[in-house]
Amino acid sequence: MDELHPPKSDALRALYWRSEILQVMYWLRGEGLGEVVDATLLERFLGVEAEFGVGYLDRLVVDGYLELADGGYVLSETGLAEGMTEFALSFSDLTRPAHGECSADCWCHNSVEEAIACAAERAPGDGR
Repeated sequence: MDELHPPKSDALRALYWRSEILQVMYWLRGEGLGEVVDATLLERFLGVEAEFGVGYLDRLVVDGYLELADGGYVLSETGLAEGMTEFALSFSDLTRPAHGECSADCWCHNSVEEAIACAAERAPGDGR
């Protein structure tokens, strides 16, 4: 698979890095690896040179996605919501139900009896 490169236009490149930065910050926060990010950390995780990373981080502050914190930047409420959305969209193909699995709105998530019935319907060799 080819390596993904940022777009050439300034506007698309800003959107690209916004998405990448918010996703990695959301992931780091969710994994308990820290909430404060600086340009050096971005360079390590995303490969964007620190001198350019600071510019993107500062732009995200102006746009309301990040807030300044001691030693770096943290997600704002808006940034947290957008980071969660971007992260979910990026991994949606991996997190959706596979063939034969229940969807999130299946009754089996609400009752033990429904879970037993659902599992029985999906059991291999049930003759259906």
